Amino acid sequence: MKHVDEKLLESNLEYRFGYLIEFIGFGEADIAAIHGAALHLAPRVEALVDAVYEKLFLYDATKRHFVPKQHGYEGQAPTDLLSLTLDHEQIKFRKKHLGDYLVRLVTHPYDAKLVAYLDMVGRIHTAKAGNAELVVPLVQMNALMGFVSDALLQTILSLGLDRETEVRTLRAFNKLLWIQNDLLARHHLPAA
Repeated sequence: MKHVDEKLLESNLEYRFGYLIEFIGFGEADIAAIHGAALHLAPRVEALVDAVYEKLFLYDATKRHFVPKQHGYEGQAPTDLLSLTLDHEQIKFRKKHLGDYLVRLVTHPYDAKLVAYLDMVGRIHTAKAGNAELVVPLVQMNALMGFVSDALLQTILSLGLDRETEVRTLRAFNKLLWIQNDLLARHHLPAA
């Protein structure tokens, strides 16, 4: 039986990531499958991002998080929930960030820098980073991750890949999204 330092899991990102990838079985073959999907997914990133934002705008509980000025956005913030549209400059700014995130997943090496980035994706949705007034509840983050996961898996299924490549790619992204979900949840929940 392997010993896991549970306190270190909470305090050391690299240790936590190492534990997650070992436990889940996320390895070089998974990274290769994700990177191998880049050329197929690149033309679909914009549509995927649009679908995510259309979904987020269907609910006041998710749309409300786009009214406050977003961290890094220099333009005029929306005035209220009802006047916020999908073509507002702040939404275009956020869409670009989501598109960049998806591109980064399929093109960058899975090194300490990317792990820190994945962790920051969790932090930025809390008062711990970004706009301290903008805290997205864990239930909304989980709902979003579930939607993104399903949309991404549906996109992969539509690529017409041979069965072996399709299964390998689906499994790799599934593992990756569970890792990302943990790195989101860790900033919302108190340490065990």
